Amino acid sequence: MIRPSIFFTIAFGVTLGTAQAQQLPAGTHAADDHSREDAASARIQEAETALEHQDYKDASAKLKVLAAELPKDAHVLYDLGFAEERNGEEDAAAQAYANAIAADATLGEPRVALGLLDARAGRLEKAHQELQDAAALTSAAPELRGRALRALASMDESSHPDAARDELLAAVKLTGEASSDTLATADLAARAGDNDDAETEFRRAITADPQNIDAVAGLAHVLVQEKKSEEAETVLTSALKTHPNDPRLVSQLASVYVSEDKAQQAIPLVEQMRAADPQLATDDSTTRLLARLYGMNGQYEDSEKIYKTLVDRNPKDPSLLDDLADAFIQQQHYPEAQVLLEKAVGMRSNFATPEDWGEAAGHLAFAASKNHDPHVTLQALTARATVLPNSPSSLFLEATAHDTLHESKEASRAYRAFLSVANGKFPDQEFQARHRLIALQNVK
Repeated sequence: MIRPSIFFTIAFGVTLGTAQAQQLPAGTHAADDHSREDAASARIQEAETALEHQDYKDASAKLKVLAAELPKDAHVLYDLGFAEERNGEEDAAAQAYANAIAADATLGEPRVALGLLDARAGRLEKAHQELQDAAALTSAAPELRGRALRALASMDESSHPDAARDELLAAVKLTGEASSDTLATADLAARAGDNDDAETEFRRAITADPQNIDAVAGLAHVLVQEKKSEEAETVLTSALKTHPNDPRLVSQLASVYVSEDKAQQAIPLVEQMRAADPQLATDDSTTRLLARLYGMNGQYEDSEKIYKTLVDRNPKDPSLLDDLADAFIQQQHYPEAQVLLEKAVGMRSNFATPEDWGEAAGHLAFAASKNHDPHVTLQALTARATVLPNSPSSLFLEATAHDTLHESKEASRAYRAFLSVANGKFPDQEFQARHRLIALQNVK
Protein backbone atom coordinates (compact mmCIF):
# COMPACT_ATOMS: atom_id res chain seq x y z
CA MET A 1 0.00 0.00 0.00
CA ILE A 2 1.29 3.48 -0.89
CA ARG A 3 2.02 5.78 2.02
CA PRO A 4 0.33 9.22 1.77
CA SER A 5 2.54 11.90 0.37
CA ILE A 6 1.79 14.11 3.42
CA PHE A 7 2.08 17.18 1.30
CA PHE A 8 -0.57 19.67 0.35
CA THR A 9 0.10 22.42 -2.13
CA ILE A 10 0.59 25.85 -0.63
CA ALA A 11 -0.88 27.21 -3.83
CA PHE A 12 -4.22 25.92 -2.54
CA GLY A 13 -4.41 28.78 -0.07
CA VAL A 14 -3.40 31.38 -2.61
CA THR A 15 -5.92 30.15 -5.14
CA LEU A 16 -8.70 30.18 -2.57
CA GLY A 17 -7.84 33.71 -1.49
CA THR A 18 -7.89 34.97 -5.06
CA ALA A 19 -11.26 33.39 -5.73
CA GLN A 20 -12.72 34.98 -2.59
CA ALA A 21 -11.28 38.40 -3.38
CA GLN A 22 -12.99 38.38 -6.76
CA GLN A 23 -16.34 37.93 -5.01
CA LEU A 24 -15.96 40.80 -2.45
CA PRO A 25 -17.90 44.02 -2.92
CA ALA A 26 -15.94 46.84 -4.50
CA GLY A 27 -13.92 48.89 -2.07
CA THR A 28 -13.62 46.16 0.57
CA HIS A 29 -10.56 44.13 1.45
CA ALA A 30 -10.09 40.43 2.17
CA ALA A 31 -8.51 41.11 5.52
CA ASP A 32 -9.35 37.61 6.76
CA ASP A 33 -7.73 35.80 3.80
CA HIS A 34 -4.60 34.94 5.73
CA SER A 35 -6.57 33.79 8.76
CA ARG A 36 -8.62 31.46 6.52
CA GLU A 37 -5.47 30.07 4.97
CA ASP A 38 -3.91 29.57 8.38
CA ALA A 39 -7.03 27.78 9.65
CA ALA A 40 -7.08 25.47 6.62
CA SER A 41 -3.39 24.75 6.98
CA ALA A 42 -3.87 23.92 10.64
CA ARG A 43 -6.66 21.47 9.85
CA ILE A 44 -4.54 19.92 7.13
CA GLN A 45 -1.69 19.56 9.59
CA GLU A 46 -4.02 17.85 12.05
CA ALA A 47 -5.04 15.32 9.38
CA GLU A 48 -1.39 14.74 8.49
CA THR A 49 -0.52 14.16 12.13
CA ALA A 50 -3.32 11.62 12.47
CA LEU A 51 -1.99 9.77 9.40
CA GLU A 52 1.56 9.83 10.72
CA HIS A 53 0.35 8.31 13.99
CA GLN A 54 -1.68 5.71 12.07
CA ASP A 55 -4.91 6.97 13.61
CA TYR A 56 -6.78 6.35 10.40
CA LYS A 57 -10.28 6.77 11.80
CA ASP A 58 -9.48 10.25 13.07
CA ALA A 59 -7.65 11.07 9.84
CA SER A 60 -10.61 9.88 7.79
CA ALA A 61 -13.05 12.02 9.78
CA LYS A 62 -10.91 15.14 9.31
CA LEU A 63 -10.19 14.45 5.64
CA LYS A 64 -13.86 13.88 4.80
CA VAL A 65 -14.64 17.41 6.01
CA LEU A 66 -11.70 18.83 4.07
CA ALA A 67 -12.68 16.90 0.93
CA ALA A 68 -16.22 18.24 1.09
CA GLU A 69 -14.85 21.78 1.29
CA LEU A 70 -12.09 21.20 -1.26
CA PRO A 71 -13.50 18.72 -3.79
CA LYS A 72 -10.83 19.57 -6.34
CA ASP A 73 -7.80 19.14 -4.12
CA ALA A 74 -6.17 15.94 -5.39
CA HIS A 75 -3.83 15.59 -2.40
CA VAL A 76 -6.64 15.80 0.14
CA LEU A 77 -8.63 13.25 -1.86
CA TYR A 78 -5.66 10.91 -2.20
CA ASP A 79 -4.92 10.97 1.52
CA LEU A 80 -8.60 10.39 2.24
CA GLY A 81 -8.45 7.32 0.03
CA PHE A 82 -5.38 6.09 1.87
CA ALA A 83 -7.07 6.52 5.26
CA GLU A 84 -10.27 4.82 4.08
CA GLU A 85 -8.31 1.89 2.66
CA ARG A 86 -6.50 1.40 5.94
CA ASN A 87 -9.87 1.45 7.70
CA GLY A 88 -11.08 -1.39 5.48
CA GLU A 89 -13.47 0.84 3.57
CA GLU A 90 -12.26 -0.19 0.13
CA ASP A 91 -15.23 1.12 -1.87
CA ALA A 92 -14.88 4.55 -0.26
CA ALA A 93 -11.12 4.43 -0.80
CA ALA A 94 -11.55 3.60 -4.49
CA GLN A 95 -13.94 6.49 -4.93
CA ALA A 96 -11.55 8.90 -3.20
CA TYR A 97 -8.65 7.73 -5.36
CA ALA A 98 -10.79 8.14 -8.51
CA ASN A 99 -11.77 11.64 -7.41
CA ALA A 100 -8.11 12.49 -6.86
CA ILE A 101 -7.25 11.31 -10.38
CA ALA A 102 -10.11 13.38 -11.81
CA ALA A 103 -8.90 16.44 -9.88
CA ASP A 104 -5.29 16.11 -11.06
CA ALA A 105 -4.52 13.68 -13.86
CA THR A 106 -0.77 14.25 -13.45
CA LEU A 107 -0.66 12.90 -9.89
CA GLY A 108 0.69 9.34 -9.92
CA GLU A 109 0.07 8.22 -6.33
CA PRO A 110 -3.71 7.77 -6.56
CA ARG A 111 -3.39 5.92 -9.88
CA VAL A 112 -0.99 3.36 -8.39
CA ALA A 113 -3.03 3.07 -5.19
CA LEU A 114 -6.27 2.53 -7.12
CA GLY A 115 -4.59 0.03 -9.44
CA LEU A 116 -3.29 -2.03 -6.52
CA LEU A 117 -6.64 -1.89 -4.76
CA ASP A 118 -8.51 -3.03 -7.88
CA ALA A 119 -5.96 -5.80 -8.44
CA ARG A 120 -6.54 -7.15 -4.94
CA ALA A 121 -10.28 -7.00 -5.52
CA GLY A 122 -9.96 -9.03 -8.73
CA ARG A 123 -10.76 -6.13 -11.08
CA LEU A 124 -7.71 -7.02 -13.13
CA GLU A 125 -8.51 -5.32 -16.42
CA LYS A 126 -9.26 -2.05 -14.65
CA ALA A 127 -6.19 -2.40 -12.45
CA HIS A 128 -4.00 -3.08 -15.47
CA GLN A 129 -5.11 0.11 -17.18
CA GLU A 130 -4.65 2.24 -14.05
CA LEU A 131 -1.14 0.91 -13.47
CA GLN A 132 -0.21 1.39 -17.12
CA ASP A 133 -1.40 4.98 -16.91
CA ALA A 134 0.67 5.53 -13.78
CA ALA A 135 3.78 4.00 -15.37
CA ALA A 136 3.36 6.30 -18.37
CA LEU A 137 3.30 9.50 -16.26
CA THR A 138 6.62 11.11 -17.12
CA SER A 139 5.96 13.78 -14.50
CA ALA A 140 5.78 11.16 -11.71
CA ALA A 141 8.80 10.14 -9.65
CA PRO A 142 10.80 7.23 -11.13
CA GLU A 143 10.28 5.22 -7.94
CA LEU A 144 6.50 5.52 -8.30
CA ARG A 145 6.54 4.57 -11.97
CA GLY A 146 8.85 1.67 -11.13
CA ARG A 147 6.38 0.45 -8.53
CA ALA A 148 3.57 0.56 -11.08
CA LEU A 149 5.68 -1.42 -13.57
CA ARG A 150 6.61 -4.04 -10.97
CA ALA A 151 2.95 -4.42 -10.05
CA LEU A 152 2.11 -4.90 -13.72
CA ALA A 153 4.84 -7.53 -14.02
CA SER A 154 3.41 -9.36 -11.03
CA MET A 155 -0.06 -9.34 -12.60
CA ASP A 156 1.21 -10.49 -16.01
CA GLU A 157 3.68 -13.15 -14.89
CA SER A 158 1.24 -16.06 -15.25
CA SER A 159 -0.70 -15.09 -18.36
CA HIS A 160 1.79 -12.90 -20.25
CA PRO A 161 5.33 -13.73 -19.06
CA ASP A 162 6.99 -11.96 -21.99
CA ALA A 163 5.14 -8.73 -21.23
CA ALA A 164 5.97 -9.12 -17.56
CA ARG A 165 9.68 -9.40 -18.34
CA ASP A 166 9.52 -6.20 -20.42
CA GLU A 167 7.72 -4.40 -17.59
CA LEU A 168 10.26 -5.54 -15.04
CA LEU A 169 13.12 -4.48 -17.31
CA ALA A 170 11.52 -1.06 -17.71
CA ALA A 171 11.24 -0.75 -13.92
CA VAL A 172 14.91 -1.64 -13.50
CA LYS A 173 15.87 1.01 -16.05
CA LEU A 174 13.94 3.61 -14.07
CA THR A 175 15.08 2.79 -10.55
CA GLY A 176 17.95 0.35 -10.80
CA GLU A 177 17.72 -3.30 -9.78
CA ALA A 178 16.08 -4.06 -6.46
CA SER A 179 16.89 -7.25 -4.58
CA SER A 180 13.48 -8.64 -5.41
CA ASP A 181 13.95 -8.04 -9.14
CA THR A 182 16.45 -10.86 -9.54
CA LEU A 183 14.01 -13.37 -8.10
CA ALA A 184 11.15 -11.94 -10.16
CA THR A 185 13.26 -12.19 -13.31
CA ALA A 186 14.04 -15.81 -12.48
CA ASP A 187 10.39 -16.62 -11.91
CA LEU A 188 9.40 -15.02 -15.20
CA ALA A 189 12.11 -16.89 -17.09
CA ALA A 190 10.94 -20.16 -15.53
CA ARG A 191 7.33 -19.45 -16.50
CA ALA A 192 8.43 -18.68 -20.04
CA GLY A 193 10.26 -22.00 -20.20
CA ASP A 194 13.68 -20.34 -20.38
CA ASN A 195 15.35 -22.66 -17.89
CA ASP A 196 18.90 -21.51 -18.61
CA ASP A 197 18.13 -17.88 -17.76
CA ALA A 198 15.97 -18.96 -14.83
CA GLU A 199 18.77 -21.04 -13.35
CA THR A 200 21.24 -18.15 -13.74
CA GLU A 201 18.92 -15.66 -12.06
CA PHE A 202 17.95 -18.01 -9.22
CA ARG A 203 21.64 -18.61 -8.52
CA ARG A 204 22.24 -14.85 -8.48
CA ALA A 205 19.40 -14.42 -6.00
CA ILE A 206 20.85 -17.12 -3.75
CA THR A 207 24.32 -15.55 -3.93
CA ALA A 208 22.83 -12.23 -2.83
CA ASP A 209 20.77 -13.88 -0.09
CA PRO A 210 21.66 -17.50 0.75
CA GLN A 211 18.67 -17.69 3.12
CA ASN A 212 16.13 -16.86 0.42
CA ILE A 213 13.91 -19.93 0.46
CA ASP A 214 11.93 -18.76 -2.57
CA ALA A 215 15.12 -18.66 -4.62
CA VAL A 216 16.25 -22.08 -3.39
CA ALA A 217 12.87 -23.62 -4.18
CA GLY A 218 12.82 -21.96 -7.58
CA LEU A 219 16.31 -23.18 -8.45
CA ALA A 220 15.47 -26.72 -7.37
CA HIS A 221 12.33 -26.69 -9.53
CA VAL A 222 14.28 -25.51 -12.58
CA LEU A 223 17.01 -28.11 -12.02
CA VAL A 224 14.37 -30.84 -11.94
CA GLN A 225 12.93 -29.48 -15.19
CA GLU A 226 16.41 -29.65 -16.68
CA LYS A 227 16.74 -33.29 -15.58
CA LYS A 228 19.46 -32.34 -13.10
CA SER A 229 17.99 -34.28 -10.21
CA GLU A 230 21.29 -34.82 -8.43
CA GLU A 231 22.03 -31.07 -8.42
CA ALA A 232 18.52 -30.35 -7.17
CA GLU A 233 19.01 -32.90 -4.41
CA THR A 234 22.27 -31.20 -3.37
CA VAL A 235 20.68 -27.73 -3.33
CA LEU A 236 17.69 -28.87 -1.29
CA THR A 237 19.70 -31.00 1.15
CA SER A 238 21.97 -28.04 1.86
CA ALA A 239 19.04 -25.66 2.40
CA LEU A 240 17.31 -28.08 4.77
CA LYS A 241 20.32 -27.99 7.08
CA THR A 242 19.41 -24.41 8.02
CA HIS A 243 15.67 -24.69 7.38
CA PRO A 244 14.70 -28.14 8.65
CA ASN A 245 11.08 -29.17 8.14
CA ASP A 246 10.37 -26.32 5.72
CA PRO A 247 7.30 -27.79 3.96
CA ARG A 248 8.16 -26.61 0.48
CA LEU A 249 11.78 -27.76 0.60
CA VAL A 250 10.88 -31.11 2.13
CA SER A 251 8.16 -31.70 -0.45
CA GLN A 252 10.51 -30.80 -3.28
CA LEU A 253 13.28 -33.05 -2.00
CA ALA A 254 10.80 -35.88 -1.50
CA SER A 255 9.64 -35.39 -5.10
CA VAL A 256 13.25 -35.52 -6.29
CA TYR A 257 13.71 -38.76 -4.37
CA VAL A 258 10.56 -40.10 -6.03
CA SER A 259 12.01 -39.32 -9.46
CA GLU A 260 15.19 -41.12 -8.44
CA ASP A 261 13.24 -44.08 -7.03
CA LYS A 262 14.53 -43.31 -3.52
CA ALA A 263 11.28 -43.59 -1.60
CA GLN A 264 13.06 -45.08 1.39
CA GLN A 265 15.05 -41.86 1.81
CA ALA A 266 12.03 -39.61 1.30
CA ILE A 267 9.71 -41.27 3.82
CA PRO A 268 11.57 -40.18 7.00
CA LEU A 269 11.66 -36.58 5.72
CA VAL A 270 7.92 -36.39 5.20
CA GLU A 271 7.11 -38.27 8.41
CA GLN A 272 9.30 -35.91 10.43
CA MET A 273 7.81 -32.84 8.77
CA ARG A 274 4.25 -33.97 9.53
CA ALA A 275 5.18 -34.81 13.13
CA ALA A 276 6.70 -31.35 13.61
CA ASP A 277 3.65 -29.48 12.33
CA PRO A 278 0.13 -30.61 13.34
CA GLN A 279 -1.36 -28.70 10.41
CA LEU A 280 0.72 -30.65 7.93
CA ALA A 281 -0.42 -33.87 9.58
CA THR A 282 -3.90 -33.13 8.19
CA ASP A 283 -2.77 -31.42 4.98
CA ASP A 284 -4.10 -33.44 2.05
CA SER A 285 -1.21 -32.84 -0.35
CA THR A 286 1.45 -33.74 2.22
CA THR A 287 -0.54 -36.75 3.39
CA ARG A 288 -1.04 -37.91 -0.19
CA LEU A 289 2.69 -37.60 -0.86
CA LEU A 290 3.42 -39.86 2.10
CA ALA A 291 0.86 -42.41 0.90
CA ARG A 292 2.50 -42.45 -2.51
CA LEU A 293 5.91 -42.95 -0.95
CA TYR A 294 4.63 -45.84 1.16
CA GLY A 295 3.28 -47.44 -2.01
CA MET A 296 6.57 -47.00 -3.84
CA ASN A 297 8.36 -48.57 -0.89
CA GLY A 298 6.08 -51.60 -0.87
CA GLN A 299 4.30 -50.55 2.34
CA TYR A 300 0.88 -51.13 0.80
CA GLU A 301 -1.04 -51.52 4.05
CA ASP A 302 0.26 -48.16 5.27
CA SER A 303 -0.56 -46.62 1.91
CA GLU A 304 -4.06 -48.12 1.99
CA LYS A 305 -4.72 -46.73 5.47
CA ILE A 306 -3.79 -43.18 4.43
CA TYR A 307 -5.75 -43.29 1.17
CA LYS A 308 -8.84 -44.46 3.05
CA THR A 309 -8.58 -41.41 5.30
CA LEU A 310 -8.19 -39.13 2.29
CA VAL A 311 -11.14 -40.71 0.50
CA ASP A 312 -13.30 -40.19 3.57
CA ARG A 313 -12.35 -36.50 3.54
CA ASN A 314 -12.70 -36.12 -0.24
CA PRO A 315 -15.35 -38.60 -1.40
CA LYS A 316 -15.85 -36.83 -4.75
CA ASP A 317 -12.19 -37.01 -5.78
CA PRO A 318 -11.98 -39.95 -8.23
CA SER A 319 -8.18 -39.78 -8.39
CA LEU A 320 -8.04 -40.73 -4.70
CA LEU A 321 -10.34 -43.68 -5.39
CA ASP A 322 -7.92 -44.67 -8.16
CA ASP A 323 -4.97 -44.41 -5.77
CA LEU A 324 -6.71 -46.46 -3.09
CA ALA A 325 -7.66 -49.06 -5.69
CA ASP A 326 -4.00 -49.34 -6.67
CA ALA A 327 -3.10 -50.09 -3.04
CA PHE A 328 -5.71 -52.88 -3.11
CA ILE A 329 -4.40 -54.22 -6.43
CA GLN A 330 -0.87 -54.35 -5.08
CA GLN A 331 -2.23 -56.54 -2.26
CA GLN A 332 -4.22 -58.62 -4.76
CA HIS A 333 -7.54 -57.45 -3.31
CA TYR A 334 -9.10 -57.28 -6.75
CA PRO A 335 -12.82 -57.26 -5.85
CA GLU A 336 -12.34 -54.23 -3.57
CA ALA A 337 -10.28 -52.50 -6.26
CA GLN A 338 -12.92 -53.11 -8.93
CA VAL A 339 -15.68 -51.59 -6.82
CA LEU A 340 -13.62 -48.44 -6.21
CA LEU A 341 -12.60 -48.09 -9.85
CA GLU A 342 -16.15 -48.53 -11.13
CA LYS A 343 -17.14 -45.68 -8.84
CA ALA A 344 -14.20 -43.54 -9.98
CA VAL A 345 -14.84 -44.09 -13.70
CA GLY A 346 -18.46 -43.08 -13.08
CA MET A 347 -17.20 -39.64 -11.99
CA ARG A 348 -15.78 -38.71 -15.39
CA SER A 349 -16.40 -34.96 -15.06
CA ASN A 350 -14.46 -34.85 -11.77
CA PHE A 351 -11.18 -35.93 -13.34
CA ALA A 352 -8.61 -33.25 -14.11
CA THR A 353 -8.28 -34.36 -17.75
CA PRO A 354 -9.98 -36.87 -20.07
CA GLU A 355 -6.69 -38.76 -20.21
CA ASP A 356 -6.71 -39.21 -16.43
CA TRP A 357 -10.19 -40.68 -16.72
CA GLY A 358 -8.96 -42.98 -19.48
CA GLU A 359 -6.10 -44.20 -17.29
CA ALA A 360 -8.57 -45.01 -14.51
CA ALA A 361 -10.70 -46.96 -17.01
CA GLY A 362 -7.59 -48.95 -17.92
CA HIS A 363 -6.99 -49.71 -14.26
CA LEU A 364 -10.59 -50.89 -13.98
CA ALA A 365 -10.06 -53.22 -16.95
CA PHE A 366 -7.04 -54.75 -15.21
CA ALA A 367 -8.81 -55.19 -11.86
CA ALA A 368 -11.86 -56.71 -13.55
CA SER A 369 -9.64 -59.08 -15.52
CA LYS A 370 -7.94 -60.25 -12.34
CA ASN A 371 -11.39 -60.56 -10.79
CA HIS A 372 -12.51 -62.84 -13.66
CA ASP A 373 -15.05 -60.37 -14.98
CA PRO A 374 -14.43 -60.19 -18.76
CA HIS A 375 -17.60 -58.20 -19.50
CA VAL A 376 -16.52 -55.29 -17.30
CA THR A 377 -12.99 -55.63 -18.66
CA LEU A 378 -14.22 -55.06 -22.22
CA GLN A 379 -16.57 -52.25 -21.20
CA ALA A 380 -13.71 -50.46 -19.44
CA LEU A 381 -11.38 -50.92 -22.42
CA THR A 382 -14.02 -49.53 -24.76
CA ALA A 383 -14.31 -46.45 -22.54
CA ARG A 384 -10.54 -46.07 -22.39
CA ALA A 385 -10.24 -46.22 -26.17
CA THR A 386 -12.38 -43.08 -26.53
CA VAL A 387 -9.60 -40.92 -25.07
CA LEU A 388 -6.39 -42.97 -25.23
CA PRO A 389 -4.74 -45.06 -27.98
CA ASN A 390 -4.39 -48.80 -27.56
CA SER A 391 -1.33 -50.00 -25.69
CA PRO A 392 0.23 -53.45 -25.45
CA SER A 393 -1.37 -53.89 -22.04
CA SER A 394 -4.85 -52.86 -23.17
CA LEU A 395 -4.65 -55.11 -26.24
CA PHE A 396 -3.58 -58.09 -24.14
CA LEU A 397 -6.43 -57.49 -21.67
CA GLU A 398 -8.85 -57.27 -24.59
CA ALA A 399 -7.55 -60.50 -26.07
CA THR A 400 -7.79 -62.49 -22.83
CA ALA A 401 -11.28 -61.12 -22.10
CA HIS A 402 -12.57 -62.25 -25.51
CA ASP A 403 -10.75 -65.55 -25.05
CA THR A 404 -12.47 -66.10 -21.70
CA LEU A 405 -15.83 -65.41 -23.35
CA HIS A 406 -14.95 -67.94 -26.11
CA GLU A 407 -15.08 -65.20 -28.74
CA SER A 408 -12.34 -66.77 -30.83
CA LYS A 409 -12.32 -64.40 -33.78
CA GLU A 410 -12.12 -61.29 -31.61
CA ALA A 411 -9.52 -62.92 -29.33
CA SER A 412 -7.29 -63.89 -32.27
CA ARG A 413 -7.46 -60.39 -33.73
CA ALA A 414 -6.53 -58.80 -30.36
CA TYR A 415 -3.69 -61.28 -29.75
CA ARG A 416 -2.21 -60.46 -33.16
CA ALA A 417 -2.53 -56.74 -32.51
CA PHE A 418 -0.79 -57.20 -29.18
CA LEU A 419 2.10 -59.15 -30.72
CA SER A 420 2.56 -56.49 -33.41
CA VAL A 421 3.38 -53.84 -30.80
CA ALA A 422 4.88 -55.87 -27.95
CA ASN A 423 8.36 -56.06 -29.51
CA GLY A 424 9.73 -58.48 -26.94
CA LYS A 425 8.97 -56.22 -23.97
CA PHE A 426 6.37 -58.60 -22.50
CA PRO A 427 7.90 -62.06 -22.87
CA ASP A 428 5.43 -63.94 -20.68
CA GLN A 429 2.37 -62.41 -22.31
CA GLU A 430 3.86 -62.80 -25.78
CA PHE A 431 4.47 -66.51 -25.10
CA GLN A 432 0.87 -66.89 -23.96
CA ALA A 433 -0.46 -64.99 -26.99
CA ARG A 434 1.40 -67.16 -29.48
CA HIS A 435 0.22 -70.39 -27.86
CA ARG A 436 -3.36 -69.17 -27.64
CA LEU A 437 -3.30 -68.23 -31.33
CA ILE A 438 -2.26 -71.80 -32.18
CA ALA A 439 -5.02 -73.18 -29.96
CA LEU A 440 -7.62 -70.83 -31.40
CA GLN A 441 -6.81 -71.91 -34.95
CA ASN A 442 -8.32 -75.29 -34.12
CA VAL A 443 -11.50 -73.74 -32.70
CA LYS A 444 -14.37 -73.54 -35.13
